[in-house]
Amino acid sequence: MNSKRGMLIGIGLLSVCVLMLHPALCASGAAAQTSKPVKITRLFTGPDGQTHAEEIEAKFGPRGTDGFRLMAGAGAEIRRAAPGRVADWHTAPRRQYVITLSGHGEVELVDGTKIELGPGSIDLAEDLTGKGHITRVVGNEDRVTIAIPVSDQK
Repeated sequence: MNSKRGMLIGIGLLSVCVLMLHPALCASGAAAQTSKPVKITRLFTGPDGQTHAEEIEAKFGPRGTDGFRLMAGAGAEIRRAAPGRVADWHTAPRRQYVITLSGHGEVELVDGTKIELGPGSIDLAEDLTGKGHITRVVGNEDRVTIAIPVSDQK
């Protein structure tokens, strides 16, 4: 009888361990999961007059429900570009966020670096001078983006 009780306790403890290590199996495990970071790729003109890129992480409050303030201004627009479209060397027309809603693209910098863009990609284009960058639509579907101008006011 003691061996059966020991076995049941062992199975119970094993079950609890599995549920704690596998949050998808237990609703309370959802709190143990961490959120995927939200990254913004910032394109900017460096002192050398060339476009460079850096990643910025959007910082949220501890509960994950707080917002991340964008430097948005008026005049947002949705754009669609066909597969194979290439915008050869160009600078950003203004400081703006470009968020890919669907489709895929890439940005190429003068040093040959290629940055992949897909649904959910957020770019902060600030390379207003210099040689700029190349933007391509890759894949076989339209790339749909929303461009949100950045206000110069803080």
